[in-house]
Amino acid sequence: MITFYNNIKYNLKIFSIFILVFFSMMCVPPPDASESDNNEKEQAYWDSVRAVMCPRKMSSAAEYYKNRDWESTARIYGDIVKYRCDQDDPEQVYQYYAIAFEYLGRFDSSEYVLLKGLQFLPDNINLRKRLAYSYKKQGKLEQEIMEYSRLSDLIPDDISIKTELAKLYGEQILYDDQIDILRQILDLDPNNENAQGDIARVYELTGRDPLQIYGERFRNNPDNVSYGLDFAERLLNADRPEDAIDVLKQVIVQDKTSKVAYRKLGLAYDRADQYDNASNAYEELHALDPRDFRVAIQVSDINIAAGNYGKSMRWAEKAITSSKSGEAYGQLGNVYYKSFQECRSADLSTDDRIIASLAYQSFKLAEENDYRRFHNSLLWLEENEVLFGRSQWFMLDANNKKQGYIKPDAECYKWVEKKLKKDPSW
Repeated sequence: MITFYNNIKYNLKIFSIFILVFFSMMCVPPPDASESDNNEKEQAYWDSVRAVMCPRKMSSAAEYYKNRDWESTARIYGDIVKYRCDQDDPEQVYQYYAIAFEYLGRFDSSEYVLLKGLQFLPDNINLRKRLAYSYKKQGKLEQEIMEYSRLSDLIPDDISIKTELAKLYGEQILYDDQIDILRQILDLDPNNENAQGDIARVYELTGRDPLQIYGERFRNNPDNVSYGLDFAERLLNADRPEDAIDVLKQVIVQDKTSKVAYRKLGLAYDRADQYDNASNAYEELHALDPRDFRVAIQVSDINIAAGNYGKSMRWAEKAITSSKSGEAYGQLGNVYYKSFQECRSADLSTDDRIIASLAYQSFKLAEENDYRRFHNSLLWLEENEVLFGRSQWFMLDANNKKQGYIKPDAECYKWVEKKLKKDPSW
């Protein structure tokens, strides 16, 4: 019996819960169809308003922009954005809106407008370029670099963007990043002279060897004489004259009239101790301009170094013929002086004194013509009693005295053709 009453009690509880749920559902109002209709009507209303207002606003903005009324331009574009008239051509709206602020010098406002525009057009090139410019004007270098980096990714073939980015990296002493961008430029344009020069300069600033860059530039442009000359100069500065010689030979193939190439070639051979080749290079240079007496002096100097005093003397005489200058007379004296120092015996011979005196005479002529480079050598000859004088003349045999001059006979001085004439005081 107790179980029966318990079952009835349980069933009544279940029925009560069911009734409660039913009436609760009856109390919930049905969806209000009028709310959805109101939203659509409001949207239609504003669309109709914008259809009339937006063209007028855009027309006014264009007129203000044309008249360079930047305050009004900024204000009207603010309305255009406010009333969502930017949807048809957001690029034009946000770009010109930003430009108006730029002309007003309000670059922070320009930045704000552009960032808002980029929310709609994240990959728009023009907006990002203007944003980079606004960062630049505000001195926000990190943001400017970041923006140019994005632009470089968006338009990877645009060299102007990469050039600006490389410049910014350089200004911030971010040389590794700068080199990376410059190499990207050279991948796109191997003949880009500015990038080639910049990357070589950065290599030097960072203590790296820039020769690789100069070499690549010349190898990529073998007919460019200036690149070859520049590369050769760098090789010479790096004490690699043999490599410079190879480059300069290629340059001369391209331009057989290049005086600079022949001059550098002569220098390269000289530093490589290839004196005969150095002399030939300078002789070719002299042939291009026979009036350049200093080239003749260079040929003479090279042959002094080679111990070829006869040839050295002939080129010194060519320099005198061309210029009659003190420098040329000084070179003549130097040929005699260097040969004297090389050939003289421990006990000075008559021939040694003859050569010393010929050197002294030439040095005196040089000084009379305002050239004093060899003044110390002249003083040495005066002070060390090495000159041929009255006592040496007195000791000559009668036949030599009778002819009034004397010449050296020693093998080391066989090249000497000039005669030492008797001084009237002897």
